[in-house]
Amino acid sequence: MRVLIAEHDHARYCQLLHEALPELSVLTSDDSAVLARQAPQCDIWLGQPDLLASLLRQGHTPQWMQSTWAGITPLLAAGLPRDYRLTRAVGIFGQVMAEYVLTYMLGHEREVLPRLVSQVERRWDERPGRSLQGRKVLIVGTGDIGQRVAELLVPFGVTLYGIASSARTQAPFVEVAGLAELSRLVAEVDYVLNLLPDTPATHDLYDAALFQRFQPTALFINAGRGAAVVDADLVEALKLGHLAGAVIDVCRQEPLPPRHPFWTAWGLLLTGHSSAPTSPLAMVQLFAENVRAYASGQGLRGEVDFQRGY
Repeated sequence: MRVLIAEHDHARYCQLLHEALPELSVLTSDDSAVLARQAPQCDIWLGQPDLLASLLRQGHTPQWMQSTWAGITPLLAAGLPRDYRLTRAVGIFGQVMAEYVLTYMLGHEREVLPRLVSQVERRWDERPGRSLQGRKVLIVGTGDIGQRVAELLVPFGVTLYGIASSARTQAPFVEVAGLAELSRLVAEVDYVLNLLPDTPATHDLYDAALFQRFQPTALFINAGRGAAVVDADLVEALKLGHLAGAVIDVCRQEPLPPRHPFWTAWGLLLTGHSSAPTSPLAMVQLFAENVRAYASGQGLRGEVDFQRGY
């Protein structure tokens, strides 16, 4: 089998793939023109969706494509072909995403940023710290990553609620409701963690009406997709005190434009799409597993349903 790698870190992927599957023939380059010439020679593509989408636009199509991202939005653009098998990265982001979420939840409880302000002002800050024990957490998107986040939070004594495409029973959540119940549940919890994929059904979910339902002490963390949030409505909601704060990892436009209101919004922390970077080692392990399944005609992990968009 011949594999095309379209990745910024292609040299690292090449090395790891040679170690994991030395029988594969690998083509790659940091030159987009060379990649375009190599693409027709490869039935399997591995890489980041923005680079892979560029190859599709030039009229090339593989038999199977493995994305190195959990999100595959660039590959779902109008006019791009869908007559190939597509798999997205699954099972490799849960731990690091859980650590990201926990970092800012603990920071919120322990008021890390306000204490830093106190230090800058040379003001002794002896307010007592709070605990996650007994807090209610809503994870919006209870798939592969959401499940791992929930599992990591269990030892901290929180009560877990979830939102999925439809209601279901799923441990360790006390309730997993359908998307129509989002407005009800945000009013009952201390933390709202958005981990939803980018689909038409998830666009503009977090608008003015929904933010008005939040508890004024709640923290909103968006590590899913930027299109889920109406930016101006979040800024206004923070200003009006409808929620205590927001941690925003993903935005509609990245990098964020210099004049965007998120830069100066009170109570909003930007983390620059850093929540869950892809580990090349973990990604190659997943890809190797899928290569073996592909060769034997078995199902692939993370296979995308183009109709659903994930």
